[in-house]
Amino acid sequence: MEASAKARGTGIAKRSPEYVELKMREGKAVIAVTETGDWVGFCYIEAWGHEKFVANSGLIVNPAFRGHGVAKSIKKKIFELSRQKYPESKIFGLTTGLAVMKINSELGYEPVTYSELTDDEEFWKGCRSCVNFDILTSKNRKNCLCTAMLYDPTEKLKEAEERAMADKAAEEEKKQNQLSVSAEGQIQQDRRLRGFKGNIKLYERWLRFKRYVLLKSKKEGGATGSKKKFFLF
Repeated sequence: MEASAKARGTGIAKRSPEYVELKMREGKAVIAVTETGDWVGFCYIEAWGHEKFVANSGLIVNPAFRGHGVAKSIKKKIFELSRQKYPESKIFGLTTGLAVMKINSELGYEPVTYSELTDDEEFWKGCRSCVNFDILTSKNRKNCLCTAMLYDPTEKLKEAEERAMADKAAEEEKKQNQLSVSAEGQIQQDRRLRGFKGNIKLYERWLRFKRYVLLKSKKEGGATGSKKKFFLF
């Protein structure tokens, strides 16, 4: 991990082999290997500030397997493991890598100021081995070359509830519009039906009147034998 950080020209919080081994034994690490057991990549979880914050640290991919989406798969897996073990903790990270920033964004992280990260002194002590530590201290730990990113489960839950409420409101509005359209269609149908019924009654009256006139004409014609009458309708 240290050699990889130096090759990138960045720094990394150095941890002892025993510390990393402990994370593995505690089930707080993700190890990627091939079917034949060749090592591919690694990442582990660290909790800070009485578990109020969690960091996914030490992400490393074997150079022979880089460029195949391994880092993204490991980041996703370690993120899921962090959410499982620390469901109420804020997950954060410091990085200078654009690829890692992109992966974090896809997972729901958002860029934040350093003041929104943990104030646990033990975490910040880990930055002493970074080549940019002088910059961090000169800025009173308020800024550095790394970008701070944070996943806040409380905020995400709030956003999910707001989206659900918005979706529900939109669905209700859609139903109301459908009911309005349906009601308007029913009104028009009722109007046509009333008009049709009114015409039927008028037509029936006209038929009765016509029948009456014709029958009367027939009777009168039968009485005179030659008298004829014409009616125009």
